[in-house]
Amino acid sequence: MGRGTASYGGGREGYRRDDHGYWEYSQPDRETTLPLPVVDDQGTPGTPGNSGDAGRPARPRRRGRRFLYRTALTIGTLAACLLIAFGVLLLATPSAGQARALAAVIASEHHEAYPGPPVPANFARALVATEDHRFYSEVGGIDPLALVHVAAKAVTGGPADQGGATIEVQLAKMLYIGANSPAHDTFQGDLKEVALAVKLSAMYTKAEILQMYAEVAYYGNGYYGLQQASCGYFGKPPAGLTVAQGAMLAGVVNAPADDDPVTQPAQARARLTHVIERMVAVGSLTAQQGSAALNAPLGLTPGHSPDC
Repeated sequence: MGRGTASYGGGREGYRRDDHGYWEYSQPDRETTLPLPVVDDQGTPGTPGNSGDAGRPARPRRRGRRFLYRTALTIGTLAACLLIAFGVLLLATPSAGQARALAAVIASEHHEAYPGPPVPANFARALVATEDHRFYSEVGGIDPLALVHVAAKAVTGGPADQGGATIEVQLAKMLYIGANSPAHDTFQGDLKEVALAVKLSAMYTKAEILQMYAEVAYYGNGYYGLQQASCGYFGKPPAGLTVAQGAMLAGVVNAPADDDPVTQPAQARARLTHVIERMVAVGSLTAQQGSAALNAPLGLTPGHSPDC
């Protein structure tokens, strides 16, 4: 062993001889402390201050998750507020249990027998086709698709055919607000009608709703209720209405003054054509049946007693 490398282990650990034979203390090498690598969310090591290429997407990914969370929280909060507001509106509106009594009062005011005869199919099919063709499938008395359609037409300026009011909404308007009341043209009035429609739909069957609708609707020429209109226009009870006659009566309730077949025959004919076309479009009639109904004589005989 060379002199410059000899070491002494007898209690002098760490000493060694130099080139001249003298002992000198040699300080042990110190370990170099290296910084620990930075590990990103994916378990990929990097360096301090720089998480490495693999770690760089972690921060944008976290931002994306936070954005989605905040968006979902905002939407959920708005939905909860709307549900609470609608619940308050349901509590603030009258009970649907009053509907039959209100219908009876309206019938009495116009000298109608209440309840009237059952609603015939030739009237019911025409009314549903032209006023609310999803009547039997919609839940809660409102039609979201129709409301979206009307909103889109309002934005684009297109024609508002059929409207967004379901039969339940129209019935609520006639029973609780009044068909000619300016209240139903306001936002508050619209909300009230929707809330009442939900209540009516929950309490009554579709057949019962159609029955009340037919009893309280105005059909023009001074006729209130289906019995008066059928007898007054055609001299027959509702059960004897033809397809064309039922379609005419179903069409006139939308605008009784404008589509009155006695005072406005041209407009009433155009409305009848529209109703028959709607019945064909929704499958209530075939094309051949629709054509036959339009070509058949209407049999209008005004002046008969409304109590036939």
